[in-house]
Amino acid sequence: MDSTSLALDMALEDRDKALWIGRLTLTQFRSYDRASLSSDGRPVVLTGPNGAGKTNLLEAISLLAPGRGLRRAKLADLSRREGGAPWAVAARLMTPEGARDIGTGAEPAGQNGERERRVVKIDGAVARSQRALAEISSVVWLTPQMDGLFREGSAGRRRFLDRLVYAFDPAHAERVKSYEHALRERARVLKFERPDDSWLGSLEEAMANHGIAVVAARRALVARLAAACGETPGPFPRAALSLVGAVDGWLDEGLALAAEDRLREALATGRREDALGGGAAVGPHRSDLAVRHLDNDLPAELCSTGQQKALLLSIVLAHARLLTLDRGHTALLLLDEVVAHLDSERRAALFEALVALGTQSWLTGTDRGSFAELGQRAQFFQVCDGQVTPA
Repeated sequence: MDSTSLALDMALEDRDKALWIGRLTLTQFRSYDRASLSSDGRPVVLTGPNGAGKTNLLEAISLLAPGRGLRRAKLADLSRREGGAPWAVAARLMTPEGARDIGTGAEPAGQNGERERRVVKIDGAVARSQRALAEISSVVWLTPQMDGLFREGSAGRRRFLDRLVYAFDPAHAERVKSYEHALRERARVLKFERPDDSWLGSLEEAMANHGIAVVAARRALVARLAAACGETPGPFPRAALSLVGAVDGWLDEGLALAAEDRLREALATGRREDALGGGAAVGPHRSDLAVRHLDNDLPAELCSTGQQKALLLSIVLAHARLLTLDRGHTALLLLDEVVAHLDSERRAALFEALVALGTQSWLTGTDRGSFAELGQRAQFFQVCDGQVTPA
């Protein structure tokens, strides 16, 4: 048996230990009227011309986890036709515990003024919230839009970090949502001519409780990622990671309860300034993820586009290795046009790493030849005009 066949057999034998999509179905989603594909757990390569719908398919998969997906789109923007049939995404997800049928889609606005909302179903039953998805699946992605992650504002880096945390701690998604809801409500109440102090106190209590829990979860993962990224094997760069922010530093100085008290007091004393400026001057929504290229001794934002892409891949691969140690399987990896800025050495190293991890990664590109080194270790599909066919 040759090495390629042996690697394929080993990958298929390890499927029961992995998280992967056995079947994916899209209905009235973006450029797809209806499309479906089946896979066997190997990495999936989607090739086709620009505008064919490759990223749309990855976006559909990203909605199998909590949140607004890799484009952060509004629900109405996901429908194939405005005013047409509601969109839906369904998947047979293979987990170490067995097969699960999960799906999500839009529920049309009601006649009594109810707004369009997103519905989640698990094994045929309607779930109470999107959090149910986090208990079963986790999805991490890299897209061309994230090429500027290190150069642009801190909000994108926080979302990227929180997505990595979700995979280890599904409750983190709910804590972030609760914190951001309290933050918005407090800003709204502060605009009143005579804001209610007890109402503000209740919101600030929620911000303190949820906010410090959010910071603690981020810090715990960043510490582990920093250690893993500092020992990255192969041609990918070593990276140093840290959290930067006032509240993040408070946890270095004492217990979480003391940090909660400190945040609560800071919010109470800052009401006047926050009413004028909007939002809140202090809190985990002000934190930032700082990344440094250790081999070049440069902050990530000063590195070249190719180096920044390699740094992101280093972080994602380190996260996948840690997740395998903790949970026995990695998240689904959505890698949109990731090979565009990689040289041949790093491209080959990426493919080897993905196969070795046993994760089901979904890769896109316009040139199938760029993925030739994967050979039989991957499944190939052609995407064209809203159709997905085995290549």
